[in-house]
Amino acid sequence: MSEQLKFIVQELNKEPFNKSYNLISFDSLENLQLLQILTDVLAEIDPKQKVDVREEPADQTAMRIFGALRVFKFKPPTDQSNMSTFRQGLVQGEKPVIYPIIEWLLHRIPELKKRAYLARFLMKVDVPTEFLQDDQISELNMQYEALMEEFKIAHKEVETLRSSGYNTGDIKKDIASMEDEKEQLIKRVERLKRKVESQPNTGPMLTAARSLRLERDRETQIHDQKQEQKNLIVQSDQRIIRLQNQLKDQRQASIGATPQGLIQRLEEENKANEYMVKENMPKELSLKRKNTQDLQRIVAEPAMGQSDIDQLNQKIKEMNAEVNQLIEKRMMSGDPTDDKLSLFRQQAAIIARKKEASAEALREAREEYSKCESEADEKRAILKESDGGEMLKGEEFKRYVNKLRSKSTVYKKKRQELAELRAEMGVLSRTEEILKQRDEGINKHLGKIESKKGVSGYRETQDALENVSALKGELDQMKGRTLEDISFMVQKLTRKIQEKKNNLAPVIKELRPMRQKAQEVQQEYDEKKSAYDTLNAGLESNRSKLEQEVRAYHEECAAEESRFHYLKAMCKIMEIQQQQINEEMKYYTSSDPQEKKKALREQFTRKIQEQENLGKGLREKQKYVREQQEPNMRQMKMWKDFERLMECKMKIRQGSTGANSGQAKNNAASFGSADDEDRLVL
Repeated sequence: MSEQLKFIVQELNKEPFNKSYNLISFDSLENLQLLQILTDVLAEIDPKQKVDVREEPADQTAMRIFGALRVFKFKPPTDQSNMSTFRQGLVQGEKPVIYPIIEWLLHRIPELKKRAYLARFLMKVDVPTEFLQDDQISELNMQYEALMEEFKIAHKEVETLRSSGYNTGDIKKDIASMEDEKEQLIKRVERLKRKVESQPNTGPMLTAARSLRLERDRETQIHDQKQEQKNLIVQSDQRIIRLQNQLKDQRQASIGATPQGLIQRLEEENKANEYMVKENMPKELSLKRKNTQDLQRIVAEPAMGQSDIDQLNQKIKEMNAEVNQLIEKRMMSGDPTDDKLSLFRQQAAIIARKKEASAEALREAREEYSKCESEADEKRAILKESDGGEMLKGEEFKRYVNKLRSKSTVYKKKRQELAELRAEMGVLSRTEEILKQRDEGINKHLGKIESKKGVSGYRETQDALENVSALKGELDQMKGRTLEDISFMVQKLTRKIQEKKNNLAPVIKELRPMRQKAQEVQQEYDEKKSAYDTLNAGLESNRSKLEQEVRAYHEECAAEESRFHYLKAMCKIMEIQQQQINEEMKYYTSSDPQEKKKALREQFTRKIQEQENLGKGLREKQKYVREQQEPNMRQMKMWKDFERLMECKMKIRQGSTGANSGQAKNNAASFGSADDEDRLVL
């Protein structure tokens, strides 16, 4: 509670509230003042909440605050008794109810400002259904919903742009800084040009520098292209390895495979994929859409109270009771036709569940296969980077050589057997061709004989009839077995159903009076519950009044105790001040000069005198500096002129060193005499 109160006071003392509370003053506020503070916090979030609670009726204040908290999705207590206490405390402005709300709001002011802004445009207006029968009102409602959807789209785009990092202020600052850098670079380039123009061979040097820069740029581009080509080579190598592995897997899978087997396997895969696409995926998609619609509907609805939840629970109970009654009626009807159909329905449901389970297992297997394949590719890449596997040494290498020799021996035997089988296959294929040629000759001969006898096509017809009769016999046997199995299963299920009905009949008879008794007990429970609620409400109101009185007495006691401690501290301070005053009077009235020096008056007088003397000395020094400033400045200027004149003469003397002798004599006469005495000519 203390941390909560401290946080609230700190936040209220900051911008934009600018309150000047401390823990004691804030805790001593009245209930109406707490409601006004709550209203001020709500007004900071939503300007429409800015009102004076003293001029607003209590019921309107409660409805306004409840509506704002519902929009902000504040979670009140879910228990019915706690909920009634919460509502009563909020209406009366009690501290245990107001403090958590203010703390919750102060923690989420930016988020709640956004929610309040969106609530102005996205809170739907509840239009009664009888009004929607009017075409004009219905059309306006549709336009209203369409505009709401457009606002959602526009708001999402705005949020996307805001979160994309493109801020106009930052862009303007970047542009200004870039322009400043551009101006500095231009000035720097001009300065370098002026500096370089005075140098010889400026043009060739600039051309060489330009060529060097172009070559460096080209070198960078070539380096990037080289790196890109290396990456492409690595990717191509990985793709080649993957394709080689796929080819190897396909070759291994094709060993012993026949066209009929491949076609059958493709048909099975096609059927599985068709089931996944046409039956399983639409079901999952419809289920996902339904869940999404339910979630959207739940989000769009306002926050539910305990009464709404109780109504929904009561409706669920009624629907469950109705479903149970329908199940009992169906079980009591006992229609054998329905029993047969229910058998087939059960079989169909079992098959459908098996198909769904198989489809789920297939999907999981495919995901596992793709995952293993990606892991295998990663391992192959790692193995390639590490330049193969480990080197075998010692006994391991000997075992590997022996194993390789045994495999080589087996390979030679198998290769010899394969050569023999190939030779035998050639002989058999040749024999097959000869037999086919003979068969064709015999068939032609038989055809000629049949045409001569006038019964052409007899042999083919007889073969076809024999095949059809054999197939018919097999189908009849299968049908017979299937019908026998179905009839046996139907009889068995019928017996079981009849046994279940016979077992459930006495239970249902016993259930009917128990249900009636349960209704009577429920009615009695409802009556006693209503009486209990009435009595509890009266006792709760009395208890709340007593708690409020006790809380007021506690607050008064705390205030008096705080005032007592405050006055006690003030008395202690006054005693210390009085003691200091007595000591000061004692030192001041004493005749001893040492004790007089301890007096504060004497100390402060001495310090004042010292500061006055120091100020007097500084003023005299300032006066002297002001008087000497102009002569000193003139003297400094004369020395600077003298220094400049001497520098000029030195430059002239140094520049005239290589001149003719007459000029040297004149210069010597100007700067000195024949006996080398230094003179200054001004």
